[in-house]
Amino acid sequence: MDFNHYDEYKKIGLKIKELRKQKNMTQAELAEKLDISISYLTKIEAKNCRKSFSLSILFDLAEILEVNIKYFFD
Repeated sequence: MDFNHYDEYKKIGLKIKELRKQKNMTQAELAEKLDISISYLTKIEAKNCRKSFSLSILFDLAEILEVNIKYFFD
């Protein structure tokens, strides 16, 4: 991962986790809807996130979690 963007990935990952919990979804449920592994989602949501993820996944997350994609960047 490009460590110049570490803080941005971390903030987005924490927002994903927060929204998932608000929707009463487990990591397994969200990972299945995204068609990714639970371990990959766990790494994305981790406080010390060191896992990059694609814009495609972010668009899918916004749709599943019912937010505008801009939410992740505010």
